[in-house]
Amino acid sequence: MDINHEYAAHQSALMLAKGAVCADQRQHQFAKASRIAGRISAFQRELGAAAACAWNAAQLSAAEQSRTQIN
Repeated sequence: MDINHEYAAHQSALMLAKGAVCADQRQHQFAKASRIAGRISAFQRELGAAAACAWNAAQLSAAEQSRTQIN
C-alpha cells in the first residue's frame, strides 16, 4: 500500500465533501473518505502502529457526518 497516496486520497475526499453542492455528492465523498480511512487503519493495525486508533476515529467521524448530512 502506498500510504501517502491513501492519506492524500482521504484528504481530497474530505475537501470534496466540504465543497459539495448537493447532499448526494457530500454523502458520496464522506463515504469514500470513510472507506479510505478503513484501509489506512487496517494497514496500520497490521503493522502494529499506534496511529491506527486515530484512523478508526476518523472513519467513524466521516460515517457520522455522512449520516448527519442525509438527515
